[in-house]
Amino acid sequence: MAEAQNIPVGSTTAGQIAVAAESTVATRMSAPPSFDVADFPVPHGREEEWRFTPLDRLRGLHDGTATATGDGVKVTVEAPEGVVVETVGRDDARLGRAGTPVDRIAAQAYSAFEKASVVTVPKETVLTEPIRIAVHGEGGTAFGHQVIELGAFAEAVVVIDHTGDAVLAANVDYLLGDGAKLTVVCVQDWDDKAVHVAQHNTLIGRDASFKSVVVTFGGDLVRLHPRVTYAGPGGEAELFGLYFTDAGQHQEHRLLVDHNTPHCKSNVVYKGALQGDAAHAVWIGDVLIEAKAEGTDTYEMNRNLVLTDGARVDSVPNLEIETGEIVGAGHASATGRFDDEQLFYLMARGIPEHDARRLVVRGFFAELVQQIGVDDIEERLLVKIDEELEATV
Repeated sequence: MAEAQNIPVGSTTAGQIAVAAESTVATRMSAPPSFDVADFPVPHGREEEWRFTPLDRLRGLHDGTATATGDGVKVTVEAPEGVVVETVGRDDARLGRAGTPVDRIAAQAYSAFEKASVVTVPKETVLTEPIRIAVHGEGGTAFGHQVIELGAFAEAVVVIDHTGDAVLAANVDYLLGDGAKLTVVCVQDWDDKAVHVAQHNTLIGRDASFKSVVVTFGGDLVRLHPRVTYAGPGGEAELFGLYFTDAGQHQEHRLLVDHNTPHCKSNVVYKGALQGDAAHAVWIGDVLIEAKAEGTDTYEMNRNLVLTDGARVDSVPNLEIETGEIVGAGHASATGRFDDEQLFYLMARGIPEHDARRLVVRGFFAELVQQIGVDDIEERLLVKIDEELEATV
């Protein structure tokens, strides 16, 4: 089954949206959630949630001057038999259930889209092949919305692949029924001039499991905001990320795991490599354990490998705990330069410098590559890493 869709130009006035879940919690790292653009002041760059982002490179997404132009992006869905693929209007009750926008761009995207793509895996359906969603930029500015919904005890792997050139602001919702298992591989392989800003909202049902693997390579500016909440006890979330930031690129990943329900788990591991002048990576990891979330077990980690001079990393893990009745909670962050001792060790055993450097970086990312679980994406990722490393030789 396949569907091709052009995300159309939308108006900038907010429509009436049916919302079936509580709004996402606000923390010190974000404004109060809202679907209304007017509830968010235009950022000036001194706010905590915007201080790392180069606003002048957002092409007007942050201040309302960006309007949908050109062909925007084309969305194509390839899904196994039994999966329901729909294009729905703004009044669909599933839109917004997973979470509410927490910044002006997410609210602008929510107010501006006209049609949303909804992919539904019926309850108790276990897919043996991945659902593939291709988002291809065709040179314009677009506002989009995507919903992935799994019924109770359904299991699926979804690959979302971003390519081409576009200025895209979007919201992506993942809805997991009780006992469901969802793995999402989200790849940002944009052309050099693309701008991509998105909020990813995940609502995890009772005893459901969610695994996200975010892979970011391309684009001039990419700013992703994954957020996780739980709809019942026993939910588990694994958030993995891999990014390779090249000269002049800005890649920003801001995460929030809101433990709002007792006896849930989360594990966050993001790794990045940087090279070239003005390469800038930002990782913000927020974990909030609410007072009612007894029995929480959580950990988050960010590791960064700086390959050349001129690159910059900002890594900020945050842990907010409102109850002492937890299983465990912790966080870690480390940024280091390329290990010359490892390089020397390999070269002393007859391995050429180019191959030795490639092996060290591959080893750094190996833990995350193995989490993808889709052979062609893993192979493509390793080829992309090798291509990036060619620039340092």
